Amino acid sequence: MNRRLTMLGAVLGAVVCFGAAAQTPERPPSRIEVLPISSTTLTGEEFLRGSSGREALLGGELRLPPSATGRVPAVILVHGSGGISGSADLWARELNSVGVAAFILDTFSGRGIVSTVEDQDQLHSLAMMVDAYRALDRLADHPRIRADRIAVMGFSKGAVASIYSASERFRRMHGNPERRFAAHIGLYTPCNVRYLADAQVTGAPMRFHHGVVDDYVSIAPCREYVARLRAAGVDATLDEYPNGQHGFDSPLSARLVPVPTAQSTRNCRLEEGEGGIIRVAGTSETFSQRGSACVAVGAHVGHDPEGEAAVKASVKRFLQEVLLR
Repeated sequence: MNRRLTMLGAVLGAVVCFGAAAQTPERPPSRIEVLPISSTTLTGEEFLRGSSGREALLGGELRLPPSATGRVPAVILVHGSGGISGSADLWARELNSVGVAAFILDTFSGRGIVSTVEDQDQLHSLAMMVDAYRALDRLADHPRIRADRIAVMGFSKGAVASIYSASERFRRMHGNPERRFAAHIGLYTPCNVRYLADAQVTGAPMRFHHGVVDDYVSIAPCREYVARLRAAGVDATLDEYPNGQHGFDSPLSARLVPVPTAQSTRNCRLEEGEGGIIRVAGTSETFSQRGSACVAVGAHVGHDPEGEAAVKASVKRFLQEVLLR
């Protein structure tokens, strides 16, 4: 119990410090709350088999929009491989500006992780989906949040959680059968794993945003996945940004920044096999972050001002349609 309390203190302390440092008086939220999230940690195989995991105590920061009264819609923000950055603060302000609460979920600190950029095996992307489902449960019971108007939005590694949480199979295994996200938004989503029944989704609208010149996470598999979703009758769209590098929406980055040690699966096409094993597509090879030849090391991130303005306008428009109607 003492270890749990110590870990909770570390998690909530990190989130509070982040919020205090990033917040400025221009457009402050009406209220900030730091909430504990009880979750579990699973390997990719455990997740796909529907296994139970090891207990994890996480945290997140809820920001209610200015002048908010009564219950309001919310968006859960799921960070990428680098953890929570100042970009999350900027997105929270954008959401607050249209009357939507923002919940900045921290999936790393409670697990003692700082970054997975150089070692993605520290935490499987699918495990972060369990965290998103638990955050949905937590917010759905919050007295200021509308339980039927909670969306999820993820970035890169976190977009695996935000996009594939639409899967009915995954929701049955790891979510709450009585709850679902109202919308799913992914920025530069890794779509290169074909999971079983991944076009059988909840019916909530899905929006993908991706830079065409992204050499960290390839856009091509997302084009194919969205086409399959649309063929199945899903309300899914992909917005492409011609000059968009990975992280193109963040003004905190220069236009092009090399990340020489980053693990990238941009050249990998993968598929789920029996027993939750991920294989290199069309082969019997079990995929490995460190052993598979398709894994590249080195990529870029970079800000695209035009793309940033476009994606923020598009996301806010979409949320006003689905959460504020």
